[in-house]
Amino acid sequence: MTDYVRRILDARVYDVAVRTPLDPMVRLAHRLSSSIFLKREDLQPIFSFKIRGAYNRIVRLSDAAKAAGVICASAGNHAQGVALSANKLGIAATIVMPVTTPTIKIDAVRYWGGKVVLRGDTFDEAYDHALALESKHGLTFVHPYDDGDVIAGQGTIGVEILHQHPDPIEAIFVPIGGGGLAAGIASYVKFLRPETKVIGVEPVDAASMKAAISAGKRVVLDRVGLFADGVAVRQAGEETFRLCRKLLDDVILADTDAICAAIKDTFEDIRVLAEPAGALSLAGLKAYALTNPRRSGALVAINSGANMNFDRLRHVAERAEVGEAREILLAVTIPEESGSYRRFVQVLGSHTVTEFNYRYAGGSQAHVFVGLKLTDATHEKAAIIAQLEKLGYGVLDISADETAKLHVRYMVGGRAPALADELILRFEFPERPGALLQFLNGVGADWNITLFHYRNHGADYGRVLVGIQVAPGDRARFDDRLASLGYPFEDETANDAYRLFLR
Repeated sequence: MTDYVRRILDARVYDVAVRTPLDPMVRLAHRLSSSIFLKREDLQPIFSFKIRGAYNRIVRLSDAAKAAGVICASAGNHAQGVALSANKLGIAATIVMPVTTPTIKIDAVRYWGGKVVLRGDTFDEAYDHALALESKHGLTFVHPYDDGDVIAGQGTIGVEILHQHPDPIEAIFVPIGGGGLAAGIASYVKFLRPETKVIGVEPVDAASMKAAISAGKRVVLDRVGLFADGVAVRQAGEETFRLCRKLLDDVILADTDAICAAIKDTFEDIRVLAEPAGALSLAGLKAYALTNPRRSGALVAINSGANMNFDRLRHVAERAEVGEAREILLAVTIPEESGSYRRFVQVLGSHTVTEFNYRYAGGSQAHVFVGLKLTDATHEKAAIIAQLEKLGYGVLDISADETAKLHVRYMVGGRAPALADELILRFEFPERPGALLQFLNGVGADWNITLFHYRNHGADYGRVLVGIQVAPGDRARFDDRLASLGYPFEDETANDAYRLFLR
């Protein structure tokens, strides 16, 4: 440990890296009744801490090694760190990336002057090719985590945290992929403040360090989840395992929902969109705070990066509410008869409805996929389910069902070939508590609802697709009822998508 403390204090990182702030998270601190701080590594030139270790490794190469050039295998932040560092030092850098790497990441590496070589569909294939090129061309391989200079460079974050917060710190939460960041921070913090806990955080589907510590040796995971791709590592590093096994106080696991909730917390507090790996440590901090009510000192999380792919935002938004236990997803069985849909919504009372999916399927029972917003997850969820069951509704809590959350919620529907006289209408109505019930009360119970799709998107207007069975002779009366509602709508009965998939 003493050796690493010297190497950390002697690390060359500030030629390219910046001393990032330690920002208070006021809203989250109020919710969790604790002082909470976020180390803002998203403010580095490459929007990630990886620049520290990469530069500290490359700057210490011999002149001959620098002249020959460096190489690495990476599909993300390490690739940018190596490319920028080499650019700063006037060194040639070859970055081997899987062919599946998003164009935005390839372009970022090229922006910093790196030569991109695309090889293989996976990181392992890219890694093997990089090692072959290293041997063939006499290059220096810059490992993303299992290297003493890289570990020391990442450890400078620990130095900054202790300078920035001289008061007691109960725990520092660090995301773990290969373990370089955790090993570096723990080496310094446990030497200077042994009473401060250093806790690693891994995704439940990529927990290579926790598995290694439990087994007492490094293990290779059969597969890893890719949502938090920045920490999707099948095997912890040899040196990082040695250090983390000795220095970490614990390793906490976080699932996708918890990571999404942490991304939302970060945005709400400091208006930054963390990447999934960047928000991982905050997810672990929240889990720790909820299970350790007696705390003394601040809690610190590392926002390790903000290289978020924009197309992930929809998924993050969908999962954040469930991850924060602010939304419950239920499968509810109700009678298949006119008026039962409206009665069911009335039973929900003041609860904010976040989602409704339903399609007529015939028979005497209807199955509704419903989402409800929660204010007190501990007691409210159980009370809602008990209330519905008391009234005779069949209820299944599917909030933790991955298939339901990823797929089924978008697939509720299907054809209803025996259904006659169906109209399909697309409505807009002001998004406010009780708006859905007001809408259903306005339509009334005279006509059978055959399809319903609604999702609260946090906008000013809610959008609802409704199927209603209206006999031709009753159409004039129905049109008068629609006019009295005052809600803008479009008749989509002739819509091609409806015709092809739902009619």
